[in-house]
Amino acid sequence: MELDDRKRKILLAIIQNYQETGEPVGSRTISKMDELNYSPATIRNEMADLEEMGLIVQPHTSAGRVPTDKGYRLYVDNLLSNEETALATTASQLPDQASHMEQILSKRMDRVEEMLMRMAQVLAANTQYTTMVTGPHYKKNKLKFIQLSTIGGGKVLAVIVLNGNIVKNNILDIGFDLDQETLVNLNFTLNNNLNGLSIEEINLPLIAKVKEEAGDYADIAAKVLDAVAGAFEKEDSMPVYTSGATNMFKYPELADNEKISDLINVLEEKKELGTALGHVEPGESQQDIQVFIGDEVPVDSMKDCSVVTATYQMGDGVQGKIGIIGPKRMNYQKVVDTLKQTMSQLDGIFKKPEE
Repeated sequence: MELDDRKRKILLAIIQNYQETGEPVGSRTISKMDELNYSPATIRNEMADLEEMGLIVQPHTSAGRVPTDKGYRLYVDNLLSNEETALATTASQLPDQASHMEQILSKRMDRVEEMLMRMAQVLAANTQYTTMVTGPHYKKNKLKFIQLSTIGGGKVLAVIVLNGNIVKNNILDIGFDLDQETLVNLNFTLNNNLNGLSIEEINLPLIAKVKEEAGDYADIAAKVLDAVAGAFEKEDSMPVYTSGATNMFKYPELADNEKISDLINVLEEKKELGTALGHVEPGESQQDIQVFIGDEVPVDSMKDCSVVTATYQMGDGVQGKIGIIGPKRMNYQKVVDTLKQTMSQLDGIFKKPEE
């Protein structure tokens, strides 16, 4: 059976009405829409066809219809970008909070973690859904510089800076205090050999060379090299920042005690959230927004949800993921537009020259 123009418009109307109300949509409701000049009988016939095609379902005998995962998928893939989205009076009208986001992100906070947590909070407030943001992915990043400083008590502070100004501080216990000349020499040896390299380029021959040049202080150089390796954390160990978990309680279809309990547990423990967001693939750009609906979400407790993800970029090849979790009837257009707007703002901020 073919999805002709009339069926597409009726499906779109059902989805948009259900997004707003959360109630099954009947033919009389659709017939009252000014944009659709179809009789209730015509609409009922078309709805029966849409149900046969698996795009909508009748949850109760006397109720209207609600979209299926297949219906949402068709909407997201084929309808969302069409001019027919003009049927929705508010779907593409974002809250005027762009300047608020810009104000927060443009502060260039000293800690990347703080900025990402604030970004998660703003996105959760803007969308009224739950937000997840992964920490930046360092695997393809490069070492910018190392700074060793003595702090007394036989300890050294190793400050490791990656491109994108990702800073990792490590206190190394070496058992004795280093004199200034030795610190200068070690800093030179480490930076001369390692600056500008990715973790893949710091290989065994190079490590042996660094230790040889460090001479009597080869053990200290080895500890610093271990700290450098730790700075290039694996993607699956990246922290995940969340906000807006309680927004889930606003949607009756997710408010079942067992469902909401499992979902909140996942959001609090965060162990499976990296799986839900997916990995940042090489060459993936910030325009790669993906939508996962129902069973497409790879986390069991999120099968009644949809997850929309985007890749953020912080410059110098440093990337991470942002995800918005909501009910399957989420306002996809608003979420996608909000993510695109956020990506654009981030891109502008991190491409600005440092003052």
